Parts: sequence; structure tokens; C-alpha cells
Amino acid sequence: MTSPSVTLPARWRLRWNLGDGRLTLYCGLAIVLGWGLLALFAPWVAPYDPLQQNGDLRLLAPTLAHPFGTDNFGRDILSRVIWGARIDLQMALIGVIFPFLLGTCIGAISGYIGGRFDAVCMRLIDIVLAFPFLVLMLAIMAILGPGLSSFYIAMALVGWVSYARLIRAQILVLKESDFALAAKSLGFSHRRILFGHLMPNALFSSVVFCMSDAVLVLLNGAAVSYLGLGVQPPTAEWGTMVAEGQSFITSAWWICTFPGLAVVTLAMGFSLLADGVAERLGDRS
Repeated sequence: MTSPSVTLPARWRLRWNLGDGRLTLYCGLAIVLGWGLLALFAPWVAPYDPLQQNGDLRLLAPTLAHPFGTDNFGRDILSRVIWGARIDLQMALIGVIFPFLLGTCIGAISGYIGGRFDAVCMRLIDIVLAFPFLVLMLAIMAILGPGLSSFYIAMALVGWVSYARLIRAQILVLKESDFALAAKSLGFSHRRILFGHLMPNALFSSVVFCMSDAVLVLLNGAAVSYLGLGVQPPTAEWGTMVAEGQSFITSAWWICTFPGLAVVTLAMGFSLLADGVAERLGDRS
């Protein structure tokens, strides 16, 4: 005697379908897209000019007119947070792209060629990893001078090692697989084998790591701006805003709190997005 089939209600089926990583993916995507839309439409969304100073409104607590309050120069905190999203998203994205491209190319070529070239690349990676990440990045920025260009260069020179190690490990495994050996037997060029067959299969883990690395880049960008080596005042940037408000933390807590919460929420969005993509790719592999 067969048991009758059970039909789940539609809302239960929706919850069941969201349990395979989609909910995490959608939440992270919603947070990142939300900040992206705020940054894109900042001129129309921000209620005030982020650089406009008003001595009569100095250190004003949150009100209906100024929901996030004002700083020690009378500038609206909400407007500066919205405009600061442009700089911080730019730092998170560009600060990941260059290390990803540089590290992926070096790691893929090193793993595919092997031999002395691979040994030299690995020793270079060991030298870079011997120094603390933030200390080495600050040293490079101190030499180049403060600014976003110095931050991007420092991130590229320091951050590529993680991608190189990750992609190299994938290439070492994939180049001994059946499809790679078949491509060699058919007389395909090394460039076609590496970039046409091995790289597409080795990039999944690097793409996931790239999304989670955006969290580290975002926090590093806020940290260097807090230390005075990143974005320079009066430009609206979350780390700079926290640094400007540290002297008023006991009397005007809102100056530091809202930019800090913005950093936390955007970092959480990138982290959830990375976890969701990792779960989805894991289910398909």
C-alpha cells in the first residue's frame, strides 16, 4: 500500500527553495545594490550639499531636518554618508580588480609553467606574506603619498599574492586532468590550453574570494583614510568622517556612529554575497 503524496503549501515551498543559499545571496545582493543605487543617485537623494558648512548648525543632534545630525562644521551627516558611498564602493571595487587581475595572471602562468619560474614566484609570495598586510600597505602609501591612487597601487602590490596562490593551486590540479592532456595531444597551443581551457575552470574559487576580499579592501580603505593616508578632507568618505568625529565621540556620538554603521552594513552585504555565491556554485559543482 503506497503512502499518499504530500503537497507543501506555496509559502513552505518558497522557504524550502530559499534554503540552498539563495536567501543569503539575495540579502547580500540587496544590500550592495541598495548602497550602489544611493551612490549612483546621490545628487538627487542627498538632502544637502555634503561640503556646505553652516556655523549656526554645528553639532546638531539628529532631527527631522537632519536625520543623522550635523558635524562640527555644520555639514549634514546623512548627505555626507550618501556621497561617501561613492568613494567607498569605488575603493572596494577597484581595490579588488587590480589585485585579482595581477594575481590571477601570475598564479596561472606560474602553476602552468612550473620549474624555476614557479619557484621564483613562490619565494616572492613568501617575501610579501612575511610582512603584515596593513603595515606593508601603509609603508607603500607613505612613500607614494596620500590619496586614492596610492591606495590602489598599494592594494595591487600587496593583495595579489592571495589570488596567485589560489589560482596556482587550481592550475596545478587541472593541468593534469584528462581534458588538459587531451588538448595537449591535439596540438593546441599553451596559450589556448591555459586561457581557453584551464582558466575558465579555475576561476570559480577566485571569484568567490574576490567578493569576500572586497570586505577587507573596504575596511582597509576606511582604515587608511582614518589614519590620514587615504581620502583627504573635506571629501566625504566614511573612514575620514569617523576620524573627524573621534574628538566629539562623547558629546556628538552621531558623527562617528552613522559612518561606522555604513561601513558595517556594506561589509556585511559583500560578505553575504560571497557566502551566497559560494553556496550556489557549490551546489552546481
